[in-house]
Amino acid sequence: MIDYSSFEKNLSAVRARIVRACECSGRPLDSVTLLPVTKNHPLAAVEYAVRSGMCAVGENRVQEAADKRGSCEARVQWELIGHLQSNKAQNAVAIFDRIQSVDSLKLLRRLDRFAEEQGKSLAIMLQCNTGEDPNKHGFKVAEADSVLEVALGLEHLRVDGLMTIAPLSEDLEVARVAFERLRMLRDALSERFDVALPELSMGMTGDLEVAIAAGSTQIRVGTALYGEREY
Repeated sequence: MIDYSSFEKNLSAVRARIVRACECSGRPLDSVTLLPVTKNHPLAAVEYAVRSGMCAVGENRVQEAADKRGSCEARVQWELIGHLQSNKAQNAVAIFDRIQSVDSLKLLRRLDRFAEEQGKSLAIMLQCNTGEDPNKHGFKVAEADSVLEVALGLEHLRVDGLMTIAPLSEDLEVARVAFERLRMLRDALSERFDVALPELSMGMTGDLEVAIAAGSTQIRVGTALYGEREY
């Protein structure tokens, strides 16, 4: 694990990239938030994020997040950005403040049921496979209307927006297409259902500039902040 001084330098570099991307896209800087991805890093990664003034972290696995949250004294919002198996939904509802990776109707309904049982209103995002990558989870674009209709009818879930992961490719055009499709999908859904879907969670270390140009409101960054992960 890198030391805090190194983290500060990395954070400064990432924020500078976000500033330049916003300037190039004509977007206000406060329209994009940075989510530090602490998965596969020790608890210190979460503590670094909080110490630097960030208020949320992203994790991929339920048990890893549970272990960290149980040991973390700082107040921080925990967001699940990794694939969630429906049999872990109950624990996920208890641990996370927001689940971005909702990718099936079965999972939607289980999250709503467990949120009701636990007496909470759970923030979620719908993960959409706008890059049409067979190796990625997420709803197909053609499914989005019917899925959102179901989600909006569930009393204990709040749909904050949409999330996607671009296909793995060295060609940034591939990411751009996936990101722009997500923005267009969000706009169409928002108009059809007359509902605000403010969050577009898309973009990571390698493609954050493209994501911001396409309308991302949240960049998920791990490696550029913390270095290589400790698997």
